[in-house]
Amino acid sequence: MESGRTQPADDEPPGRDLRREDFAQRLAIPTRWNDNDVYGHVNNVEYYAFFDTVINSWLIREGGLEIESGEVIGLCAESRCRFHAPLAFPETVDAGLRVPVLGRTSVRYEIALFGEAAEEPAATGWFVHVFVGRSSRRPAEIPAAIRAALERLVVGESAG
Repeated sequence: MESGRTQPADDEPPGRDLRREDFAQRLAIPTRWNDNDVYGHVNNVEYYAFFDTVINSWLIREGGLEIESGEVIGLCAESRCRFHAPLAFPETVDAGLRVPVLGRTSVRYEIALFGEAAEEPAATGWFVHVFVGRSSRRPAEIPAAIRAALERLVVGESAG
């Protein structure tokens, strides 16, 4: 899906101007009571758990990632999150996922987390997976089924 919005610089997360429709994949993630911190909102560490959840649910369901026995696994090489607004229990987070960069052995995801009634994201960020051999921990080609699932999320002209 091409949104017409400008892409951020390589070291900047996607901006707050993103909307739900900018993401081909979205996942509803309920918050839990223990996600809130003493300040009454979801603790910042949980935002990264939401990132991980939307990514890995896609890879497992759509790409056939075998987390326990697959020969190739994805390791996080880099991540970043920019907070824009708080989320709080009992909200359900609407997590958007897209892929601006798909390489031979790695992928960069962009994620936006939306509160239930919010037009703008509460947080935006990225997450880079490098695929490696389970035993060798050396870079490995993204398996065909996973690549096919990721290609459905590619935005722009970054596939390669």
